[in-house]
Amino acid sequence: MRYLPQTNDEIQKMCETIGVKSPEALFDVIPAALRMKGGLDLPKPLAEADLIRHLKDLGRTNDTTDSLSSFLGGGAYHHYIPVAVSAITSRGEFQTAYTPYQPEISQGTLQAIFEFQTMIASLTGMDLANAGNYDGASALAEAVLMALRITKRPKVLLAASIHPDYRRVVKTYLTNIECEIVEIPFDESGRLQMQALETQLDDCVAALCVQSPNSFGVIETANVLSAKVHAAGGLMLSCFTEAMSLGFLQSPGALGADIVAGEGASFGNFLNFGGPYLGLFATSKQYVRQMPGRLVGETVDAEGKRGFVLVLSTREQHIRREKATSNICTNQALCALGTTTFLSLMGPKGLDRIAQVNYSNAVYLRDGLLGLKSVQRRFSGPHFNEFILKFKQDPRDLLVSLRARGILGGIAVQDWTQGLENCLLVCATEMNTKAQMDEYIQAMKELL
Repeated sequence: MRYLPQTNDEIQKMCETIGVKSPEALFDVIPAALRMKGGLDLPKPLAEADLIRHLKDLGRTNDTTDSLSSFLGGGAYHHYIPVAVSAITSRGEFQTAYTPYQPEISQGTLQAIFEFQTMIASLTGMDLANAGNYDGASALAEAVLMALRITKRPKVLLAASIHPDYRRVVKTYLTNIECEIVEIPFDESGRLQMQALETQLDDCVAALCVQSPNSFGVIETANVLSAKVHAAGGLMLSCFTEAMSLGFLQSPGALGADIVAGEGASFGNFLNFGGPYLGLFATSKQYVRQMPGRLVGETVDAEGKRGFVLVLSTREQHIRREKATSNICTNQALCALGTTTFLSLMGPKGLDRIAQVNYSNAVYLRDGLLGLKSVQRRFSGPHFNEFILKFKQDPRDLLVSLRARGILGGIAVQDWTQGLENCLLVCATEMNTKAQMDEYIQAMKELL
């Protein structure tokens, strides 16, 4: 936001308008014992030009994916964002809008959300998608709650290969829900262990939750898994952390998913030190009334003109609390607008091309690193743009040395789940040049 301070006279007028003597009077309701004595020890105020110069100087001290060669993944992916995305999302009518409750003054925002839903439904291969989930992890948790409502069964099967943060969020959401959560282990390919799954499939299973590509970067055999859980009467929940994979792999809907949830930040949203992100959520038409979050529909007004409105509102603001499907109240419309703009610019062929480059770069980097001594591939299953390598030593020491050379070498994943000791998750996207990948391979060769 711009630097727009208020003068003392302006502050006084605002106080008079709301009926207080000073801004400090707004805090009289807080007991004196709980209030800070004296002011903060802050430097003297700066003129606008000096302040901006100071903030830019501070910004230059940060290490970013632009100043370093980044091979990080694990849920946050460095992708190119066309300048047109920021040009659209920074427009005042979009940037300042809060929530589109009043269709008569929110047609632009509602139409953008409608287009977003249409694109996500197409990419996921589902009948419809919503807008309004916080991020991928909470979207998956909401999908699990939705499956419990639909099936009225008490057991959830959670693949141990799902990102650990996503699994933790699901378990937090279900803390006070009477249901059993069972984690299904993975095999040496990095995929869900079939025998372990089959021993847990019974008439109590509400849903099987699988991530593909999973947190190891491995692509699951989702069509086989969905057939097995459907035979047991449960639902198939498919999730992802890397939305770019939707441009490369067969859609979750085509592979038998009943509900799809994931993170959409890769489509036109900056990394921003971890957010804000947006959750993608799609499902079959038969389950629409159990779907959480916002849903925008197309209609016509009294004059027959095309228009957009919120439909099937099943949140506690609209219906009795006990019948609400969720309490999601936020509006991710600005992030969704970035995604809509990005996908509009790319189109199906452009998205496919970017995804192909991601895969090609990952294969090139993987093969180069596997050519080094004491480097092994941890899992044999096929991957998209990230993969896990196993070393004879703790890779955290390697990451420190790589950082000193200007390279963010990946994520040490020994704490994610059992069986990942001395393992490193490495990712390559379209933002990694051949020169950067060659530099990374050479640096690893010198360090090992």
